[in-house]
Parts: sequence; C-alpha cells; structure tokens
Amino acid sequence: MAYGIDKKCIMVVAAHPDDEVLGCGGTIARLSDEGHDVYVTIMGEGVTSRSHENGVHEKKEIELLHSSCHRAGELIGAKDLFLLNLPDNCFDTLPLLEIVKKIENVFYRIKPNIIFTHHGGDLNIDHVIAHRATMTATRPIENCTVEDFYAFEIASSTEWSFQQFHPIFRPNVFFNIRETLDKKIEAMMCYASEVRSFPHPRSAEALRTNANRWGSVVGGECAEAFELIRSLK
Repeated sequence: MAYGIDKKCIMVVAAHPDDEVLGCGGTIARLSDEGHDVYVTIMGEGVTSRSHENGVHEKKEIELLHSSCHRAGELIGAKDLFLLNLPDNCFDTLPLLEIVKKIENVFYRIKPNIIFTHHGGDLNIDHVIAHRATMTATRPIENCTVEDFYAFEIASSTEWSFQQFHPIFRPNVFFNIRETLDKKIEAMMCYASEVRSFPHPRSAEALRTNANRWGSVVGGECAEAFELIRSLK
C-alpha cells in the first residue's frame, strides 16, 4: 500500500522504547524512503517498573534506553522523536486527560495525516491506554488532519493476550516491507536490553518469521499487519 505522490505527515505513538520498531519499524522505514515525514512519540521512559538498586542506576538505564531510541529512529528514518517520559507500566495510575494532553501537544505541533499506535486489546496495560489516549487526542473534530488511523500489534504482547481481551486484533491492512525488513531488525538490535534469544517473539529470528507469515497471508514475502480503525477518503 502506498500513499501516491502526495507527501504525508505520519505520527507514530508508542508506549515504550522499542514498541515503535516492533509495531511498525518496517513501515516507518518504507514510508520514510518514499519521502513522507514520520514522527515518533514514545510515551513511557521504559525502565521504572523494573527493580533497581538505586536511583543512579535507574537514571543511567533510562539515558541508555533513550539513546537507543534515537539510534533506532535514525536507522528507520524518523524525522523527529518526542519522549514524553511517563512512568513505565503505570499509565493506569495517571489521569487519562493528562496523557491525552501530552499526545495532543505533539499532535497539534505536527498535524499528521496518518496515525499508527497500539491495538486496544493488548496484554500490556500501557499499550491499551496508549490506544485509547491516542484515539481521544486525535478524535475527528472539525479541522482534524487525520485521514487514516491504524493499530499495530506488538510481539510478546498482542499474541500473548490469546484473544482473551477485547477488541481482538483483526488486521485488515498490510504494508509490504520486503525492502525494509532488514532495517527493522537492525533498529531492534539497538535495544540490547529488550532483544531476546529465539524462540522469544522479540528475537530477530521470530520478528523475521512473523513478517514472512503476514507476507504469505497477503501473497507477498514480508509484511507488517495493521487494523484500520478509521479512514477518511
């Protein structure tokens, strides 16, 4: 799927560092290569839910993870990166309005035509709230710039809900990433603390296999799968 010759502004809203790559890293790289502007927003700092010996160690790990965000973003061609620094795996402890306003601040700054964010039926609570907050921040009121709103899956979260949480992920749009799958894998390798060994879903081998699987579903080699939430034509 392509967006023709018109240049589009694209906003990716991801809950944690690495979610942007897992969810749509190949698509970001493809759209960037096609000349579109892709902006990535990372909502959470990605560390504080883990146990640490002291605050200094935690601060250094956050700095390292954010440095990884920038390296990954450069690899897949993100035009800019916004870090909102919400507490990791604690989005449900914050007022939804506070989260919505943070996303709105980025949204009104870049005025995107296309949105990519988490699916609402994920196992991870931060992903669920990211979906709802993004939908709220980009609601189709007068002069809304959004034309297409897509929800992506996250390896080791969406499939691990085992379709017990609704809505169930039902992909109906697939982006061919044959030319950019290697960039996605390379970008994921920037997140050394998040990558796992096969057969974990966040291993390079499993990510490649998943892309091949979705590609075969739609008659291609590799693809990323999305559920189109709404579209204005």
